[in-house]
Amino acid sequence: IKEENKRMNKQVEAILHSALLEKQEIKLNLQPIDVHEALKANIDNLQLQLQHKNCRVDVHLEATHPVIETDEVHFNNIISNLLDNAIKYSKDTPEIAVSTSDNKKGVVITVADNGIGMSKETVARIFEKFYRAHTGNLHNVKGFGLGLAYVKAIMDAHHGKIRVESTPGKGSR
Repeated sequence: IKEENKRMNKQVEAILHSALLEKQEIKLNLQPIDVHEALKANIDNLQLQLQHKNCRVDVHLEATHPVIETDEVHFNNIISNLLDNAIKYSKDTPEIAVSTSDNKKGVVITVADNGIGMSKETVARIFEKFYRAHTGNLHNVKGFGLGLAYVKAIMDAHHGKIRVESTPGKGSR
């Protein structure tokens, strides 16, 4: 019940934040955050889900300058959403890889899974609000199609970028 309550609260928050983002009224509280510490904390927070699905998470934190200016609440919501999707859309023995690296503009964070993957058509629409990929009866995945729209909007508000690569039956990154 506690976990479902948290999930529902996240959905309500995503709807409210989405409405604010559309009006461009969201206020970011930028502060220095260590990406590596935030990733570890988010993975720790998902331990029950990970254990329940017998999921393995490989972590490779290689960014040499992992401190960024970000809104801590929104940043943690982004990470939580990406990890949650990797778990939800996983196969019987989920394997998730979380890594960081450097590029000219900052830190690159990658979340990859061995899940069900997505078609090119789905990838093209994945950041649309209320869009839900059709998975047939393969997975009973709850949601409203807001998570990745929220992630994209927050990344845009931070002047960051997000992209997805996916192959049906092989997973997403």
